[in-house]
Amino acid sequence: MRTKHFLLTFLIFTLTVQITLAARAPLQTIATEPYASAIVLDADTGKTLFAKNADDTVYPASTLKLMVLLIILEQIEQGKLQLDDMVQVTEEAYKMGGSQVYLDPKEQFSIEDLLYALMIQSANDAAVALASHVAGSKETFVVLMNKKAKELGMKNTQFHSVHGLPPSKGQKVDVTTARDFGILSRNLSSRPEVFKYISTRVRDFRGGEFIMRTHNHLLKNFDGCDGFKTGYFAKAGFSIAATAKRNGVRLIAIVMGSKNRKIRDATATELLNTHFSKIPARAEAPIKSNTTQIIEKNSIDLSESTPIMPAVTNIEVNPVLEEEDKSSGWIYFFIGVGVGFLLYAVLNFLRTKRRNKSRWRSKTL
Repeated sequence: MRTKHFLLTFLIFTLTVQITLAARAPLQTIATEPYASAIVLDADTGKTLFAKNADDTVYPASTLKLMVLLIILEQIEQGKLQLDDMVQVTEEAYKMGGSQVYLDPKEQFSIEDLLYALMIQSANDAAVALASHVAGSKETFVVLMNKKAKELGMKNTQFHSVHGLPPSKGQKVDVTTARDFGILSRNLSSRPEVFKYISTRVRDFRGGEFIMRTHNHLLKNFDGCDGFKTGYFAKAGFSIAATAKRNGVRLIAIVMGSKNRKIRDATATELLNTHFSKIPARAEAPIKSNTTQIIEKNSIDLSESTPIMPAVTNIEVNPVLEEEDKSSGWIYFFIGVGVGFLLYAVLNFLRTKRRNKSRWRSKTL
């Protein structure tokens, strides 16, 4: 009897875990070795210097927050918003998972503070709070994102979220291409106000209670790199949009869908180095990255940063998870465990009740 009871419990547990994990929408894996697609652009001329699978569909993950940044900066430029406007944290923003700055519905922050959180920490809660403030809801903000993508000529891009997380059941995944993200990145690089957000490596938040650190290690490890962003979730792989300026020349490198963070960074490093060596210096005087000047006085060095990798080959594959998908698998596992034990408890209660009722009947007879 005990063996049957154990087997029934185990079956219920297994089924509930599988059902819970299946709640996520089925998603094709894009991540591959060494990467799914890449492109290098001359930011000044728009010329494509290198392209590999640049029109293949990929998942942008958190790099899509660059579009969120662009839309908000445009609205500030148009006078619709001010950097010191206060944003009330919503319940929806508070419940966001993944990378975050742990916003609370009791709090308010300026648009500027949340833009730093969006770019440095890649905070999903900041993305939702900003989208709700600007457009009334994240769904309406997504409409603005797609409208802007169409205006820019990003023909193969479709946004469905403001954060880039893997889609939940019933939702669609964000899609783009390396070429489309090159278009977005070039537009951003033409805006001087962008760089204070995308070039900052470390900054405090909430009066120093929380220290934000960038996931873009090229800001420290690549001479001249002063911006853009990384993205990651398991099936999307590791992606980066990076820009650097040397000898008056600004280049943009997009690397999407790598299985390994170090390979992604090494690829971007190699592509930028290769094409900087091929382009002669331009009339403008060299501008050293202003990253150091922007870092706050109470900043902390990114000791976990990866050294520059001069080549893509012979790199030990030891992926380090960043940004979004650090714990989602365990979360769903434990949810499944909880549901399993809950069902077990209910069945055990009913079985005990039935047994007691049977005993009562036998006594009355």
